[in-house]
Amino acid sequence: MKVELNHIYKSFGNVHANHDISMTVEAGTVYGVLGENGAGKSTLSKILSGFITKDRGEILLNGIEANIQNPADAIAAGVGMLHQDPLDFPSLSVLDNFMAGRSTLRKIKSNKQHSDNRSDLVKELRQLSTAFGFELHPRDRVANLTVGERQQLEILRLLSLGVKTLILDEPTTGISASQKTALFAAVKQLASEGKSIIFVSHKLEDVEELCDRLMVMRQGKVVGEADVKGRDSAELASSLVEMMFGRELSIPAKHETSLDNQEPALIINDLHVEGDRLSLQIEKLTVAAGEIIGLAGLEGNGQQLLLLACAGLLQPKTGSIRINGLEMVHRNYRNFLKAGIGYLPADRLQDGLIRGLSIHEHFMLRQPNSGSNAGFFINWRDTRKLTEQAIKTFNIRGKPITKVEKLSGGNQQRTQISLLPDFLSLLLMEQPTRGLDIESTLWIWKQMMERCEKGMMIFFISSDLDEILQYSDRILVFSGGRVSQPLDAKTLTVDKLGQAIGGKFE
Repeated sequence: MKVELNHIYKSFGNVHANHDISMTVEAGTVYGVLGENGAGKSTLSKILSGFITKDRGEILLNGIEANIQNPADAIAAGVGMLHQDPLDFPSLSVLDNFMAGRSTLRKIKSNKQHSDNRSDLVKELRQLSTAFGFELHPRDRVANLTVGERQQLEILRLLSLGVKTLILDEPTTGISASQKTALFAAVKQLASEGKSIIFVSHKLEDVEELCDRLMVMRQGKVVGEADVKGRDSAELASSLVEMMFGRELSIPAKHETSLDNQEPALIINDLHVEGDRLSLQIEKLTVAAGEIIGLAGLEGNGQQLLLLACAGLLQPKTGSIRINGLEMVHRNYRNFLKAGIGYLPADRLQDGLIRGLSIHEHFMLRQPNSGSNAGFFINWRDTRKLTEQAIKTFNIRGKPITKVEKLSGGNQQRTQISLLPDFLSLLLMEQPTRGLDIESTLWIWKQMMERCEKGMMIFFISSDLDEILQYSDRILVFSGGRVSQPLDAKTLTVDKLGQAIGGKFE
């Protein structure tokens, strides 16, 4: 199905999220929408998929104007959207989720072409799964699926509803390399069948691999379009970065750190940590001040258990964690904070920040005794100044009164980092750049490198193997609770690291 957007406008108060956006997506092609966090990509996607109504402009589907006011209108018109966080019901089964939306669509179309018979739906689900090489079992609970499997289920559900145009919003966020390969294969197959795909992303390597043509957005406007196929990779990447940010971006560099000429700042001995599904054991690990240790592996293989134990949030069954000569096991969480151990969780709004509170109120919680009046009273003026300085220093695109849930993902992460103490001995990070654009990613790592130069150690989890290799001094590979010996990042490639993640690290 051919999709045309003509002069789309959308504002939220004084913010022009989409300003005069026009684009054309031909049937049988993959069209990329590229831009930094907050560029207006998701707003445009939600307008086409009915989750947001446009202020003005025109949507044409196969040359006919479409009046899309809600998601049901979009589905009826043949447009479906796969959100970055799949919209599903985790407590229900795969089959129950596969059935979602069918009754509404049948009412709109006034026919019974979409069967509600469960045996027919099981057969359809299995046929679609086989066609795309997915392994989805009708009786499994969605809560037990990975993010990649939930994406697969949502794609099949939308196809079952007759979608001819599929919008993918940041689909490679939080999925493994193998799941990404399966997703891209499915997208290419759909395009070969004549469907139009709109691929929304901030990752240059993804659009370069998958898209035929793309549009670049910045601050709610279109700043350029480009054909992808046949272009020199380096030249294309440079051109796209220039369009996205208006300048070239440099990768932060870090001095190599090792234990050769110094005593270890962190020593872990005979550590045994029990989780809900597996246990983790590490015989011995020593880390130098300023060293960055990447934790690689499929999600749920024990990486988080190590971070939780080192943060004092999960007591080990046995073993020792000694930082700067101080034994930490069996101490409470406040002792870990006093020892200079910080934690950046992956779920920023669930575990790192507090919904409903402003940036200023977060700094009030961080500085309860600022100013001359200590104890029960908060010095609003001093904390306001502190907040304003942090917003400026960390380039947070928000105001002191801005609620944290209103910030983009990159600005939420900048806010989390701004709340960390000025000096830490050890920083534990889960997916520090998940869902962030290139500029935010490089900015975060620049801040981390500067802290490491002053002696801070880092343990970080990432599903991005390139990120693991780029910033780690050494890498630990996790597989089913087993942990490899530390691997020198300089000696590894993505392929070798992928093999190690598959269990070949003995």
